[in-house]
Amino acid sequence: MLVHVPNLLSPEEVQYFVHRLDETEWTDGKVTAGSQSAKAKNNLQIPQDSQTGRELGEIILRALGQNPIFNSAVLPLRVFPPLFNRYDEGMFFEAHVDNAIRPLPGTGFRIRTDVSSTLFLSDPDSYDGGELIIQDTYGTQKVKFSAGDMVIYPSSSLHSVSKVTRGSRWASFFWTQSLVRDDTKRALLYNFDQSIMATRQELPDDHPAVLGLTSTYHNLIREWSEL
Repeated sequence: MLVHVPNLLSPEEVQYFVHRLDETEWTDGKVTAGSQSAKAKNNLQIPQDSQTGRELGEIILRALGQNPIFNSAVLPLRVFPPLFNRYDEGMFFEAHVDNAIRPLPGTGFRIRTDVSSTLFLSDPDSYDGGELIIQDTYGTQKVKFSAGDMVIYPSSSLHSVSKVTRGSRWASFFWTQSLVRDDTKRALLYNFDQSIMATRQELPDDHPAVLGLTSTYHNLIREWSEL
């Protein structure tokens, strides 16, 4: 399931991110790639222990916590600290699948990567190429959203970033371990939740139909979650 999350960051927040990242050192993006992905990867990243990266990552995590689309579609259990990448002219990332397990920096914990997220930080008119290309059950989809918008998709999807032919494409990316491992079940729950919200626009919260739908939704989460 591919979901568009519009306006996760405001234009002012995007401007602040770009200003802070422009002052920060960038390094070879292969440092966070697995052995296979590293051969296909040609980009730059902010080091994981960067103070700027941690500061901006905290802003993203707060925004995620308040975003109803992200929480409904992902049902997050643990979120990997956001990272930041940059594709200048000629850079690309060939087709790959994200690592299934990632250690959480500075902890003894690891997370299973169920959902991948890309938060766009560059105006799409400021660069050519650089589309995020995702192969899912509905075929191949090319994604190039506005700055401040985010896309979420299954980490099991084969995906790539096309070569940038003009300008520079900046983004944040991270992974989430969901309460519900299976993408098909998450998609059902997301669609169910959207239907509940639409029904609540037409009927009062104490209407039997609303109560029935809501109780079924939560009982499905209870049945499928891995807590």
